[in-house]
Amino acid sequence: MSKRNENRPGYKKTKVGWIPEEWECVRFGDVVRIGNGQVSPQEQPYCNYLHIGPENIISGTGQLTGLKTAAELRLISGKYFFDNNAIVYSKIRPNLNKVCMPGFLGICSADAYPIWCKDKITIYYLLYYMLSSLFVRQATACSMRTGLPKINRGELKTLSVSLPPLPEQKKIAEILSAWDRAIEQVGKLIDAKERLKKGLMQQLLTGRMRFAEFGKPVRGKGELPEGWKACKLGDCFKERKETNPDLPLLAITSDRGVIPRDEVERKDTSNADKSKYKRIAPGDIGYNTMRMWQGVSAVSTLEGIVSPAYTICTPTKGHSSNFFGYLFKYPPMIHLFHRFSQGLVSDTLNLKFRHFSQVKANVPSEAEQIRIAAVLSTCDREIELLKKKLEKLKEQKKGLMQKLLTGEVRVKI
Repeated sequence: MSKRNENRPGYKKTKVGWIPEEWECVRFGDVVRIGNGQVSPQEQPYCNYLHIGPENIISGTGQLTGLKTAAELRLISGKYFFDNNAIVYSKIRPNLNKVCMPGFLGICSADAYPIWCKDKITIYYLLYYMLSSLFVRQATACSMRTGLPKINRGELKTLSVSLPPLPEQKKIAEILSAWDRAIEQVGKLIDAKERLKKGLMQQLLTGRMRFAEFGKPVRGKGELPEGWKACKLGDCFKERKETNPDLPLLAITSDRGVIPRDEVERKDTSNADKSKYKRIAPGDIGYNTMRMWQGVSAVSTLEGIVSPAYTICTPTKGHSSNFFGYLFKYPPMIHLFHRFSQGLVSDTLNLKFRHFSQVKANVPSEAEQIRIAAVLSTCDREIELLKKKLEKLKEQKKGLMQKLLTGEVRVKI
């Protein structure tokens, strides 16, 4: 917590820290009503209401996902009813910070509480306060007193809330809502860009969309575009089997590519036997032998060594690793990898190079490969920039919440 308010003129010390003198520090139970009494999810109208459980609340965001009605879920045990003026708060593992304002009639799990505001506090201010570290720290401290981290009704009522006058509460909520709208908008842009990329992959990797200089696009499904060839991956790649224990450790991930091992694993592997670790070089494609059918592969921009659990493929002349990097993420291609993987059950499926080399693919000329990869790479860069912007907005909002909810920064009314 910021110490800027300490001994600051016009501020006072309270259970939640230093706050403006005209603000109050109140017990949570004095400004809210916590729902009590359960209803049957098998009876009307509750069986047709959407159900919210802790698993439906996205941590720290106030957002909901995967909602279904009580009837769809075939719920039996008692639930809490809430209306469109309620906040729903998960009492299990408060450190996960699962709180939301649904804005509709529904029922929630007995592992959550429906909460209504009394006259001294507005619902939007309460929502942001409950999402803040000021509230989460208190709730988490209470929850750690029991074997299963949770906070009961009585403990929840004892938590402290910093409470500005109503006009200031509303203004604070308006400012934070504006940040939420910006975050939501960037999230929608990311979704749109990812859908665009998916559509481009479907078109470009099948020849249904082509650059004019390379030939006409195909129309029929499975038709081989002019200038393309059907070949086995064994004609496009050779396996790299080199070892070099002195090179840095790397890891191959499905979403971040090939990265230093210590960025994904805290376990100390400095003394592990690396004599069988495989060398991977820039331009190689590495894949997890047991998870290639799940899309775990990446083009490397680094030189290093990876676990023997990976297979390393080096493209032969006339084949662009960047093009194949995208092709190997294309769902129909992943389906082929699954078909060629060996094993009786999914936990034992593996795609060794000798089986990988038998998979067939339709491949354009190297020049067209490079053009296709360049287009998809541009999409990736745009998506990555938007994701960085989104994380920046979230971080800025988090800092702003801290300042506004403690009165470190005051709003003009």
